Amino acid sequence: MARDRSNSEDYTGPLKRLLTGILVVLFLAVFLVWRIDSPRVERFRAQVIDRVLPSFEWAMVPVTATVNLIRDFQSYQALYEQNQELKRELQKMKKWKEAAVQLSQENAKLLDLNKVRLDPRLTFITGVVMADSGSPFRQSVVLNIGTRDGILDGWAAMDGLGLVGRISGVGRETSRVVLLTDASSRIPVTVQASGQRGLLVGDNTMAPALEFLENLDVVRPGDRVVTSGDGQVFPAGLLVGEVAIDPGGRMRVRLAADYERLEFLRVLRHHGQERIVDPGDLILPDPLPQNTAEATNGASDE
Repeated sequence: MARDRSNSEDYTGPLKRLLTGILVVLFLAVFLVWRIDSPRVERFRAQVIDRVLPSFEWAMVPVTATVNLIRDFQSYQALYEQNQELKRELQKMKKWKEAAVQLSQENAKLLDLNKVRLDPRLTFITGVVMADSGSPFRQSVVLNIGTRDGILDGWAAMDGLGLVGRISGVGRETSRVVLLTDASSRIPVTVQASGQRGLLVGDNTMAPALEFLENLDVVRPGDRVVTSGDGQVFPAGLLVGEVAIDPGGRMRVRLAADYERLEFLRVLRHHGQERIVDPGDLILPDPLPQNTAEATNGASDE
């Protein structure tokens, strides 16, 4: 038995080496054929491909089906994750909607109880953004409303979210709005959480600087910033954005308005507040006539 096993090994060993050598030579030949740049070899390669590939189509069917199945599974998994994310966002939106409805109802009740009188002059007119300045040093847009619509210089312009800028230059049918990001823009603002007043200074960036604050320690990132109404520039309480801090530690304001999609702007009609010239008239009554005063003194003497 041991002798037969040795004989079989004597035959199989050289046979394996021979087959290995043949495979190596075959692979080298295939490599050389595919590397040779010759018209004849190119035609030979084309004939080989035409003969071999059609016969291997049946072998590629399971592979193609498996790849398609894996891709479909990945797409389904991505759709499932997006669906779950949308459900979570929808749930959050429902909560915010309910909170907004409750706040609106409470605001209406408080206004009714307090008999609050709103300024009837604070209305708005909506204009379409026709063009922008197209300059990195002058940031403004042009609206299709002007003096024919009663537009005046200095009025505030807002989109659906927050303050965008002010009217600066009015024609008969058009007007120009200087954006808050423009280097010439200076807007007095108030940080709502702390009541700090400052100046929003445009510097041709999407986050203007917040300067001249009295106490920087009480201002926090995320605090809402609104117009203060100082200097009769804008009405008070218009939303501007929220406080942010840049990498250099400078206070800035992340604007609430969507500057990338300025299509329609609301221009607020604001003619300013009534100025009080003589505040004493609010406290002291009007002086009595001289005859009335003498008659009163005579009656008191009697």
